[in-house]
Amino acid sequence: MKLKISIVIGLLILTVITCIHPIFPEAQILQHLGTLLLLIPLIVDLKRNKLNKQSFVGLSLFIIVHIIGARYIYSFVPYGQWSQEFLGFNVNEYFDSSRNHYDRFVHFGFGIFLFPIVFQLVGKWNSLNKVSTIIITWTILQTFSMVYELFEWLLTLVMTAAAAENYNGQQGDPWDAHKDMALAMLGSTIISLVYIITFHINKKKQPIKPQALEN
Repeated sequence: MKLKISIVIGLLILTVITCIHPIFPEAQILQHLGTLLLLIPLIVDLKRNKLNKQSFVGLSLFIIVHIIGARYIYSFVPYGQWSQEFLGFNVNEYFDSSRNHYDRFVHFGFGIFLFPIVFQLVGKWNSLNKVSTIIITWTILQTFSMVYELFEWLLTLVMTAAAAENYNGQQGDPWDAHKDMALAMLGSTIISLVYIITFHINKKKQPIKPQALEN
């Protein structure tokens, strides 16, 4: 429980720090509505203590990448500059890309980081075997990914073109939504395979029951 409390406090501090001298004040406020929604399950769990470590940490990691994205409204995260300072080369220049791909990374992370918490919740709601639970979890994440892209589309109908562009971070790419969903699918597929492989490895390690030997 101490670890969970420390993580939540750290996330709140990080959120406050990234809001100091905001670069894009109005857009950042809108982005942080998502931060608040993501924090609710963690804060509720501080009282109930129902989420396992993987679920709690996974959601926390996703919140961190979102907070960073909110600071720079995703399209302007200076990861190229950071890679130059810490790794000695600019990632975008290395791959000959002028687009800011931080939002792509977040959608990929969506499929990975949120898998544990959805898997745990699905497991509590049904009595299916683990492989079936993994498949259902994978399907739910694709649905969430699609619904979010529909939400972004709806925003374009009620906001100004500039405000919608700042929030959605399309950067002029007409296939942005499709690529975002594809990356979320890729992330959740990778972690699904990890879960399935781990499940089968652990199953083989389980000792044979006496009844099975008698048969």
